[in-house]
Amino acid sequence: MQSFYTDGSGLATVMAIINRTPDSFYDQGATAQFDAALQRAADVIAQGAGIVDIGGVKAGPGQYVGAEEEIDRVVPLIQAVHERFPKLHISVDTWRSEVAAAAIAAGADLVNDTWAGHDPELVEVAGQFRVGYVCSHTGGVQPRTRPYRVHFDDVVADVISETTALAEKAVACGVPEQKILIDPTHDFGKNTFHGLELLRRIDEVVATGLPVLMALSNKDFVGETLDRGVGDRVAGTLACTSFAAARGVAAFRAHEVAETLDTIRMTAAIQGKMAALATTRGLA
Repeated sequence: MQSFYTDGSGLATVMAIINRTPDSFYDQGATAQFDAALQRAADVIAQGAGIVDIGGVKAGPGQYVGAEEEIDRVVPLIQAVHERFPKLHISVDTWRSEVAAAAIAAGADLVNDTWAGHDPELVEVAGQFRVGYVCSHTGGVQPRTRPYRVHFDDVVADVISETTALAEKAVACGVPEQKILIDPTHDFGKNTFHGLELLRRIDEVVATGLPVLMALSNKDFVGETLDRGVGDRVAGTLACTSFAAARGVAAFRAHEVAETLDTIRMTAAIQGKMAALATTRGLA
């Protein structure tokens, strides 16, 4: 199925991460302030991002952020980005239905529910406004908690079962089918062995026919695999990106937008799915 959030070129879309949080695990609050976040949006759009994903709460454990504060962080930025770039797809990264409703009113057209329907009304909000919805997999972990001795008989089968069931629910609630993405959701409720197996067998997830979003960027499973700290995981992330792009993943949520897009394009060129962009060597 062709995703509403791809550009029709056949190449995967890059979803750029913008965190209005002072304690983000990767950028350590670089875009917590409004002006910095707005500049980040302009920069990643210039680099080729097809979606910007705006969040106001750190995914992992940390300072409590209530719904009103989360709205105050994300809604003004969504409104400003939408006004400047009205054709851009804007995603709100939230698990709260009231935040999603306010974000949609401000211009968001995709709800990135990274906590797998923890708030059952969230998918209903997406359906009510007929915007997109990301169906994720957490294995039942509570928002903002880390996995502890998690076990799956078959993690890939569990991911497929949970995300496709959520996709069916989303359609029943009114979300247009072409606006649904499914996300295996690396590190959420999973360990590194699970993360690697999901990549190894990602073709099985793609085979569901639903467009797949992968959020691989600088994740702990990359760090543990390579024994690299948070700031040294880009190469590992891009290796994962190339592997998944070659197998039909539709979108990648990323910190490094230009590098991710280069990886997607190079992979497509190797496969013969894209022409080289500037060929002069040995031709003159």
